[in-house]
Amino acid sequence: MPQEETGMDQDKLDELRELVDFLKANGIAEFDMERADLKVRIKFAGAGGPSAADLALAQQLMASGGGGNIPSAGAPTAAAAPAEPEEKLHEVKSPIVGTFYDSPSPGSPAFVKVGDQVEAGQVLCIVEAMKLMNEIESDVAGEIVKRIASTAQPVEYGQALFAIRPR
Repeated sequence: MPQEETGMDQDKLDELRELVDFLKANGIAEFDMERADLKVRIKFAGAGGPSAADLALAQQLMASGGGGNIPSAGAPTAAAAPAEPEEKLHEVKSPIVGTFYDSPSPGSPAFVKVGDQVEAGQVLCIVEAMKLMNEIESDVAGEIVKRIASTAQPVEYGQALFAIRPR
């Protein structure tokens, strides 16, 4: 009987690895799943995806009796927590779930780039949702300090797209 349990744990571990690979490949930062025999919550810290240590933690939990609760793989630690910014930057966030594009069409120049001065109401990017192109406008005037989202990558509702230093 112990070998059957080990086989089940290995199957769950293989499923978990496939799930992590799928989430990384599709740029999904957070995921919850619950079945009768398994509950999984994965939350990646930063855009780099899970580390080998995160997978090792999940493997240990699966092997130690598991199948029960698996805590967040890739949850930020105190050492990985970003430092408080010295200046207050305004984040332009996505109002919808969709795909981020920094230009009106492939090969066209980006609407804005880091260092550009923007006005309130100026188009910064497009978020495509259900074949509709939604222009995302700046809600403050200032300087683009950082582009957070990546072109042709999925974005979530409320996800930061740009950081702007207000004037």
